[in-house]
Amino acid sequence: MIPYANLAGDSGVEAYRPGVRRITVQFVGGAQYVYTYASAGQEHVERMTLLAQAGRGLATYISRHAHDAWASKRP
Repeated sequence: MIPYANLAGDSGVEAYRPGVRRITVQFVGGAQYVYTYASAGQEHVERMTLLAQAGRGLATYISRHAHDAWASKRP
C-alpha cells in the first residue's frame, strides 16, 4: 500500500494501491475497499487513482460518487 498524502489533513483515507482496472483504498481503522471497473466504472476508478496520487479529495470523491460501488471489502 502507498501512504495517502492527506494534504487537507482531515481525510479518512490512510493508504491506497492502484492496480489494473482497480484501486484498493484503506481507510482509517484498517478497512480496505476494492473498487473495480466492473463495480464502480472505469471513469470513477481512474478519477480515484488520480486523486489518490494527488493526495487530496479521495475520501470526498468516494463518498459522493462511489460509496457503495466497491467490489470487495476487508475489515
